[in-house]
Amino acid sequence: MTARGQGPGPGAELEWLRRAVDLSRRCPPSPTAYSVGAVLVGADGRELSRGYSRQDGSRVHAEQAALRSLGRPRPALRGATLYTSLEPCTRRASSPSPCARLVLAAGIGRVVVAWREPPLFVADCTGVETLRAAGVEVVCRDELAAEARSVNRHLLSPGAGRG
Repeated sequence: MTARGQGPGPGAELEWLRRAVDLSRRCPPSPTAYSVGAVLVGADGRELSRGYSRQDGSRVHAEQAALRSLGRPRPALRGATLYTSLEPCTRRASSPSPCARLVLAAGIGRVVVAWREPPLFVADCTGVETLRAAGVEVVCRDELAAEARSVNRHLLSPGAGRG
């Protein structure tokens, strides 16, 4: 990994983000939740953990699953990068702790996002802004947004995801 503020080279960054998108394909389908994958990579460029939505239960989000799989005690994560196929949530009905808050509590210093959360379930997701306001470096890699969206196409068709 290069100096803080630069992250890994562009090819490596996209490869980690592709792994997160690939993990999202493992999610059990849900008509009321996105399929999301997340990979946490240490400052040394090695994978620390990974997770995907509904991995350990119907209400588990990808970032939450990745953080849980770190175990205890957790390593210092300030130099780590979280790669996620969808912007970390700032509001959720299934838990009192949205993923953006979990990322901040874990001390993760950098987040790379493939796709900003559309207003399907939450009208005003501000995960990127919340993380940036707290000093987390956030990079949106739109090159993989279409791929992340395609995993969730069942939610994005007319009438899907409502109710």
